Amino acid sequence: MRTKLVLTAAAAALMTAGAAKAEDLTLCWAAWDPANALVELSKDFEAQSGNKMHFEFVPWPNFADRMLNELNSGGKLCDLMIGDSQWIGGAAENGQYLKLNDFFDANGIKMDDFIPATVTGYAEWPKNTPNYWALPAFGDVVGWTYRKDWFSRPEIQKEFKEKYGRDLGVPANLDELTQIAQFFQGREIDGKKVYGAAIYTERGSEGITMGVTNWLYNYGFEYQNPEKPYDLQGFVNSPDAAKGLEAYKVLYDTATPPGASDWYMSQDIDAYKSGQVALQMNFAFIWPGVNTDPNVGGDKTGYFANPPGPKGHFAQLGGQGISVVANSDHQEAALAYIKWFAQPEVQKKWWAMGGYSALRAVVEDPGFATSQPYAQTFLDSMAIVKDFWAEPSYASLLQAMQKRVHDYVVAGNGTAQEALDGLVKDWTEVFQDEGKL
Repeated sequence: MRTKLVLTAAAAALMTAGAAKAEDLTLCWAAWDPANALVELSKDFEAQSGNKMHFEFVPWPNFADRMLNELNSGGKLCDLMIGDSQWIGGAAENGQYLKLNDFFDANGIKMDDFIPATVTGYAEWPKNTPNYWALPAFGDVVGWTYRKDWFSRPEIQKEFKEKYGRDLGVPANLDELTQIAQFFQGREIDGKKVYGAAIYTERGSEGITMGVTNWLYNYGFEYQNPEKPYDLQGFVNSPDAAKGLEAYKVLYDTATPPGASDWYMSQDIDAYKSGQVALQMNFAFIWPGVNTDPNVGGDKTGYFANPPGPKGHFAQLGGQGISVVANSDHQEAALAYIKWFAQPEVQKKWWAMGGYSALRAVVEDPGFATSQPYAQTFLDSMAIVKDFWAEPSYASLLQAMQKRVHDYVVAGNGTAQEALDGLVKDWTEVFQDEGKL
């Protein structure tokens, strides 16, 4: 049964006056640096509201299984959930999140005040309709860090220009990125053997999908026919999409460290911070930590958005919205937290503490682009985002892609075209089972 929030006049008055009784609230999210920043930020909410915040943070490899199980079982652990963007369809259709339209209207919270891509990605279901199940909480996107200090060395610059006929710098396209990674592969720097790039190859959760899409999108891959939903043939597995998958495999085969066959966020961070690689693919959430790192921080690192390919310029969207769990016994207090979190002054502090605000008043402030070394790259990246399916069957769709892509890119089984043809078969079966085909 779907749950719909109905705010009584008395409840709305209590929330507006901040007079609701003090309650314990539990917020569930992934265990990572931004979550630690949110704990600190939330102390202001505790002081203002009298409510006590508790937190349940789960490491990323186990996050989806743990929290989706919580939602699907009707558990009461979480009052607030910062869930992945892909969950929004299932949580909405299964009545696991409260619909927030009436609450937003009653409290003057406007989705036009947030980065449009984050509203579509984190809040809407169905997509591109004004039906909201979350407030954009953490903007995130796949981008790149590079060893600016290595790139600037005269002897390296000279050798690169002699080989490729251009200056070594931020790559203008995906081919140039691969060439740069290949150039550094096996090179000795400061007496240590280094490698080209740390990229996403992880098989068990979502890693390789979050990596390979940054190539597929830019080579012409589409999730479906733009004119006919769930029409996959020739869009998922177009010849151009197969070329993109082949190009990602070339990068993996020729320019990644030994043993990088099951890497995701943490392994890429470790490889980069320990000086193993010249380039790192990763979500933007890592950039504050890179910037302050004693080994690679400051002027040693540069940042750039995912480069274009021959058929487009996109980057894989990450990030999450914050929702009220429909099974919570503390809905009013949870809504009060969202109202507090949406305030511009809170969002500005969120950015300053290492959170990635999606509020336009923050990111469109004239000083934002120069507020951190990576701020402009964040803006550039959020302007080109595309996301994975957010269907209720997203987990089955993701598992199929993880297997097909990993089997080809890492295990070397079959061809790129065969992998994508198989993916069309898998996804078609999922949508047939749902009655959508």
